[in-house]
Parts: sequence; C-alpha cells; structure tokens
Amino acid sequence: MPRKTRPKSAQPASPAQREGEAATRCGFVALIGAPNAGKSTLLNQLVGSKLAIVTPKVQTTRTRLLGIAVEGSTQLIFVDTPGIFAPRRRLDRAMVAAAWAGAADADKTVLLVDAARMAQRGADDDTKGILDRLAATKRRVILALNKVDLVRREKLLAVADELFRSGVFEDVFMVSALTGDGVADLRRRLTESLPPGPWLFPADQLSDAQERWLAAEATREQVFLQLHDELPYAATVETESWEERRDGSARIEQVIYVQRPTQRAIVLGEGGRRIKAIGARARAELEQMFDRRIHLFLFVKVRENWVEDPERYAALGLDYNA
Repeated sequence: MPRKTRPKSAQPASPAQREGEAATRCGFVALIGAPNAGKSTLLNQLVGSKLAIVTPKVQTTRTRLLGIAVEGSTQLIFVDTPGIFAPRRRLDRAMVAAAWAGAADADKTVLLVDAARMAQRGADDDTKGILDRLAATKRRVILALNKVDLVRREKLLAVADELFRSGVFEDVFMVSALTGDGVADLRRRLTESLPPGPWLFPADQLSDAQERWLAAEATREQVFLQLHDELPYAATVETESWEERRDGSARIEQVIYVQRPTQRAIVLGEGGRRIKAIGARARAELEQMFDRRIHLFLFVKVRENWVEDPERYAALGLDYNA
C-alpha cells in the first residue's frame, strides 16, 4: 500500500487544524468514460502522484484502481475504471462490467469525455452508449470535458451544450488532465458533495493497491509504450517474487506473459536488447514510485490463451463470468 509525501496543496489537515470544523467527510468517486478519454491521467492529477499507468493504447486500464486524496477534512477515494465500450471478447466484458460496478458503488460519478475528439467527430458510439445507460438508470453525474486546451472556445461550448442536453449531468467542468488546468475546481466540487463520515484510510496512504501489483503495472506500461502496435493487446505482467534486502533496496522478479512464441521474440528483441530497454525504464519508474533502489529482473514466457484462464481474471480482480 504506497504511502508518499503529498504535494503541499494536498496536505491533509492536522487534528488541531480540524478542531472546530465540521465532521470529516469521506466518499468514493468513480471516473468513467470511453477508452482513452484520459481517466488514468486525471486520477494521477487528482491524487497528486502517479498511480495509474498511461499509454496511447486503448483499453490500457484493465481493472479498478483506487487513488486516495485529501482536501481539508475530506478524504476522496477515486476509482479509476476501465474504458467503457462495446465488448467483443470475454476480457472486454469483464473490464466493462468492472467499470459499471465501480460507478454503481460510488457516492459520485464523473464522466470524462475527450472534448477535442468530440469537437472534431461528434460523440462516438461508446460515449453515446454510456449516456444512454446513465439516462436509463436515471443517475445524474458530473461531466468533465477533458483536453479543453486543444479546443477553441466556441466549439467547446457547443460540445458542452450538446452533452448537457442529455439530461444526465448535474454539473460541467472544463479540465486538462495532462496539464492539471481545472482539476482543482473539480476536486473542490467533489469535496463539497461527499457525505459526512470517518476516513477509511490513513492520511498518507495514496492507494489500496499492493506494491507487487503496482510494480507489475509499471512494467506493463513500458511494454506497451516501447512495443506500440508490435505486440497485441493481450500481454500481461505478473510479479513473481519480491525480496527485501538489508540495504533497503528490493529485488523484484517479474514475468511478461504473451500468447505465442513469435510474441516472445518481439518482447526479447534482437540479442535481448528490447527486454533490457523495457527493464531499464521500468526500473527507473519503480525507483521513483517507491523512493528506493530496485533490482528488477524480467522474464518472458508463453502462456497460450491466458485470456480464457479464470485464475488470471481473479489475479486482475475481474469477474470471469461477467
């Protein structure tokens, strides 16, 4: 469970500072949207630390991830969810089910929409499907228009007006998850809307995710970033061992699983150069994440058709039968 020093703007109030204030507040905020809307980037901005991996590849996020932020006497628990789209495979169905489950369990839901893409092409089928389901359930949510720095004002206002006419939104915010513009205003609005209640996590905790899982995600991010379209979507990473060393460092062994021998050769690269580059960048990311020295050892194995293995779904926190 990672714990780090928060940015000054997000430092939790001390008990002394909270004396005389209203009771503490705490609640869950689900971040939903179509693939590549920017949910993971927004989560990292809201929390003030990189927790979720971010790549240009669609459907990078596979399961729910909690990110915890503190604003005054309020603890906000953000739920980063997989992108919602029309599923075709079992893994797709499991991810979409996880996204809707995250929204159903939340106190507040934020729908993130790529304003730049919508300004150019109109609402895509995935976004329309999300709006239809929200309307059917009569659940009102907050709209966050993302990438507003890439859209001219008149087009942005037209996009906001078109979406707001759907009747499912109670408020609209213009944000850039990448630069952080508008994110503080969104977080303040969410802070005010959460119910009174005790905090569910220590003040310095950023997530409920285990370090082994976060480490595997950091390596998977590098696999996607460096291999781009060379490797199919169905690659995964698992942390097989984690050894604490006397000097304060950690020795981590991970396996990158692919589905075919030809994919294994792609990950290894000629003379092992590709896997070395992936390992070097992943190690640097892990050392920054955990603020310690990391000795990372990567292996590549073939696990045919792992996307139909119930054990893999359980490891990812997904429902195999969704």
